[in-house]
Amino acid sequence: MIIYNVTTLVSHTVKELWVEWMKQKHIPEVMAKGCFVKHQFVQLLELDETEGVTYAIQYYAETLDAYNKYIELYAPSLRDDSLKNWGKEVIAFRSIMQLID
Repeated sequence: MIIYNVTTLVSHTVKELWVEWMKQKHIPEVMAKGCFVKHQFVQLLELDETEGVTYAIQYYAETLDAYNKYIELYAPSLRDDSLKNWGKEVIAFRSIMQLID
């Protein structure tokens, strides 16, 4: 199982709107592409929240090919949509992991 992790620092001024946008629009759009079989959306705790609140969304793909398909075909436009909506209010860091049994 491949985990595509997006860790995001969200400014306090937009955090409520951003969380709703993630739950109602962005996550459903990502999942509708058919590359991931499940996801989880979490808030990181015990961090300095001076600059904002940190969240992580983890998308689970059954294969590296499914992840690569998402990155090549869908990620650019979805990232552009996020940038257009949130600009510098949201900063994202992306990583890919493999689940070890």
